[in-house]
Amino acid sequence: MNLPNKLTVLRLILVPFYVFFLLMPSIPHHYLIALIIFCAAAYTDHLDGKIARKMNMVTDFGKFADPLADKVMILSALACFIQLGLTDCISLIVIVTREFAVTSVRLAAMGKGKVVAANNWGKVKTVSQIAAVIVVMLLRYILELDSMKIITIGDTQTISFWFGVAGTALIWISVIFTLISGIIYIVQNFEYIRTAK
Repeated sequence: MNLPNKLTVLRLILVPFYVFFLLMPSIPHHYLIALIIFCAAAYTDHLDGKIARKMNMVTDFGKFADPLADKVMILSALACFIQLGLTDCISLIVIVTREFAVTSVRLAAMGKGKVVAANNWGKVKTVSQIAAVIVVMLLRYILELDSMKIITIGDTQTISFWFGVAGTALIWISVIFTLISGIIYIVQNFEYIRTAK
């Protein structure tokens, strides 16, 4: 297994750790710890692709596992957000549906001996999702610092409301990019759906 693929596997390994801290409000600074681990996982996404292209280490495993690791990373964070009351289930359902549709196309292509890598719209989708998750956790950490009396942000209830609005808006912007990228991906690879048996 080459270095880019090891980084992809590392991203999967990091997921349970940020999920644990994200869902443990009894641990001081749990949002910050979860945020740091999530950012480390997200950085491996940037790093593995960069190394694979620069060092000519692109593999079929990497083409399939890299986007899969992205899905696990993002969907885990959104599922935690639902449990914490930070988003609704509709955004998660839309994203999961898109991911199943794209994965189905990939499997159909694999049945014909073709590995279809993520396109640029898929990368925009991933970046928008990562950015939304990071901002939501950062905003929650600011509120956590206020509740711990480490900082004072003023009218906590009003600021918490607007932080929630900002987080929801960013998540739904990422959902829009997710839908656009999914539609483009399916249209570009429709031949594998049309000729599937």
